[in-house]
Amino acid sequence: MQRAQISADRYKQFIPLSLPDRSWPDQRLSAAPRWLSTDLRDGNQSLAVPMDPERKLAMFELLVRMGYKEIEVGFPVASRDDHAFVRMLIEQERIPEDVWITVLVPAKDEAIRQSMQSLRGAPRATFHLYNATAPVFRQVVFKMSRDECKDMAVRGTHVMMKFAERTLADCDLRFQYSPEVFNETEPDFAVEVCESVMDAWEPGPGREMILNFPTTVERSQPHVFADQIEWLDRNLRRGEHVCLSIHPHNDRGTGVAATELGLLAGAERVEGCLFGNGERAGNVCLVTLGMNLLTAGIDPGIDFSDIDEVRQVAEHCTGMPVHARHPYAGDLVYTAFSGSHQDAIKKGMDALSREAGEAGVPEGDLPWRVPYLPLDPNDVGRSYEAMVRINSQSGKGGVAYVMSAHHGVDVPVADRREFADVIQSMADAEGGEITSDRIAAAFTSMYRETP
Repeated sequence: MQRAQISADRYKQFIPLSLPDRSWPDQRLSAAPRWLSTDLRDGNQSLAVPMDPERKLAMFELLVRMGYKEIEVGFPVASRDDHAFVRMLIEQERIPEDVWITVLVPAKDEAIRQSMQSLRGAPRATFHLYNATAPVFRQVVFKMSRDECKDMAVRGTHVMMKFAERTLADCDLRFQYSPEVFNETEPDFAVEVCESVMDAWEPGPGREMILNFPTTVERSQPHVFADQIEWLDRNLRRGEHVCLSIHPHNDRGTGVAATELGLLAGAERVEGCLFGNGERAGNVCLVTLGMNLLTAGIDPGIDFSDIDEVRQVAEHCTGMPVHARHPYAGDLVYTAFSGSHQDAIKKGMDALSREAGEAGVPEGDLPWRVPYLPLDPNDVGRSYEAMVRINSQSGKGGVAYVMSAHHGVDVPVADRREFADVIQSMADAEGGEITSDRIAAAFTSMYRETP
C-alpha cells in the first residue's frame, strides 16, 4: 500500500534572533559547570512505569556517590509518590550536608503551598518555580496575554516567599525560576519576565537565584540556542547572586551539542539525566557531557570510574537498556571489529607499553594516545580484553592482538597473515564472531601440536 509523501510545507524553519557580533565561537571551556540531575523528576515522569520508592532511593544514592550536588527529587504536587519520597529523604535524614534537593512547582497558589509542605524540615533545598511563556502556550493552552503570563510568574514568586517564611524558616532556601519553553519565547519577553521575577525575589548574599532556560522541546540548530543564551547573558540585569542555567532536550538529536555551545555562550549550570532519559527523545545526557569534558582534559567533578555500575543502576531504576553504541557506556564503544582499526589499536597499545617501560612509569600515568579510542577503557572500569573482537571484518593485527593480550602469545610476524586467513575463513563460514578461546585453539592446532 503506497503512502502519501510527507509534506514539508506543514513545518516552518525556526527563525533565529540576529546576533552578528556573537562571541561564543571564540570561547573555550576551561571548567565544568554546576550540574543538576533531574533523573528523579524529568526522567521519572517520562517512564511508562515510574520508579517505585526502592528504585528512587537507589537512583538518589547513585547520584550522591557520583558527586552530584544538586538533585531534583520530584514534582510533589503532581504525584503522591513524589511527595512521599521527598518526605522520606527529609525525615530519614538521607540528604548529605553538601547536597541540595530541588522540587519542581507550577506557579499556582495551591501547588506552591502543597510543595512547601513537602519540604518542611529540609535543611537545604531549591524551590523551582515555572510557568510557560511561549506564544503557543499563552494563546492555545492558557489563553492569557503577555502581562497575565508575567503576572503569574511574579505572583507565584511572592506567594512562594510568603509560604517559605511560614514553613521553611530554618531551611537554607534557594529559588529557581524557569520560563518554560524559553527557546520559543520572544527574547524581549523572556527578559521582561525574568527581571520581574528577580525584582520580586531580590537576589543577594544568602538569597541566590537560579534562572533556568529550558529548551522544553528542541526546535533549532545548536548554534541558534547558543545565540539565544549569549543574547540573554548580555541583556539580563543580573549580578553575582544569579546563576544562568540551561535545561536542554534532545528532540532533534543535538542536545549535547546545544549544551556545549550554550556553555560557551555564558551558561553556568546544566540540568540533565543519566544516559539521556527524559520526555520524548530525552533530556541531555549527563554522562556524555561529563565524559566529553574529561576527554578534553577538564575534570567534570563527577565520578565515572565505574561506568558499568552507573549503567546497571540506571537500567534497574528506569527499566530502559543503555544502547550498545551509547557514548562512553555502551557495550561496543571500546570495541573494534575492523581489521585496519584493530591494527592501529594494537600499534597504539604497543607504543604506550613501550613508552611506559622506557620511562619507568605505569601506563596509566602517560597521556592517552591510542588510535580509534578517545578514552582509556580502564579509566571507566572497563578492561582491554573487549577492545578487539574478531569476525569476518578483522585482520592480522586484530588476531595477533587477541593472542598477545588474552593468551600471552606473540604470533611471529611471518605467521600472522597465514593465521589470520585461517581465522577469517572460520568467521566467513560461520557468519559470526570467533571467540578468543577458539582463536587460541586454532593457533595450537596449527603451530604447537606434535605430529
